[in-house]
Amino acid sequence: MGLARQGEREKRILVVEDDPHVAEGLTLNLKLAGYQVDLASTGPAGLSRYREGRPDLIVLDIMLPGMDGLAVLQNIRLEDERTPILILSAKGDVDDKIRGLALGVDDYLVKPFHLKEFLLRVERLLARSSWRPGSAEAGSDSGDTYVFGPNRVHLSSFTAYCRMGTVSLSEQEVKLLKLFFTNRGKPLSRKEILEIGWGYIANTETRTVDNFIVRFRKYFEEDPKNPVYFKSLRAVGYVFDHD
Repeated sequence: MGLARQGEREKRILVVEDDPHVAEGLTLNLKLAGYQVDLASTGPAGLSRYREGRPDLIVLDIMLPGMDGLAVLQNIRLEDERTPILILSAKGDVDDKIRGLALGVDDYLVKPFHLKEFLLRVERLLARSSWRPGSAEAGSDSGDTYVFGPNRVHLSSFTAYCRMGTVSLSEQEVKLLKLFFTNRGKPLSRKEILEIGWGYIANTETRTVDNFIVRFRKYFEEDPKNPVYFKSLRAVGYVFDHD
C-alpha cells in the first residue's frame, strides 16, 4: 500500500502537526509505506514548507501555533485548489467538519484514528488527485470568472475588465480578490486578511491591506471615495458585497 511502482517517483507528503509524538508516528508510518515526508510544527512553517516543496498531499492539524490549520488551508486554497489536503483534528463535531469542507479540505479524520484507516485515506486522496486533468487539458471554466456590477474578473488569466478598461492583476491581487469573493458579505478583519492572504502571523502590523483596498476601489468603484463593493467597517476591517 502506497509503494511507488518501478519508474515512478515517490509521492511527497507534508505533515503539519505540532504534537511531536503524533508527528513522529505519522512520519515513520508514511515512510514505511513508501512516501517521502516533510514535517512542520507551526502554521507559518507549514506554509513555508508547502511553497518550497509543493507536496503531493498535505496532512494538516487544526490546532497549530502561529496560525491555525484552517487559516493555512485557506491561504493554500487561494493559490492552489488541486493539492489534496487531509485534516487531522481532535475536533469531531459536525460543524467543525462542515467548516473544513466548506473551506476546501478534501478529507477530515478525527483523532484518535486507526493507522490503517489513515493510510488508506492518504492512498485514495493521492490516487484521486492523479485522475484530475491538468490545467492545460481542463480548458476555461465559467466558474473562473467573477462578475459584480460592471466589473468582470478572470482569475486564471489575472485580468480585470472595469471602469479603467483592461487591467492586469498581480498574483497577490488575485489571491485577495478570491478571498473577498469567497467570503462575500462576511466581514474580514485585517488580521484574517493578513493570515489568509499572506500567511503572516497574528501579531504582524502592516498597512499593506489598506493599500490593496485603495487599489481595488480605484479599479472597481465608480466613486472610490464612496465605495459600494469594498467597504470599510470601523474597528473591524473590510467587507465585500454586491447585489
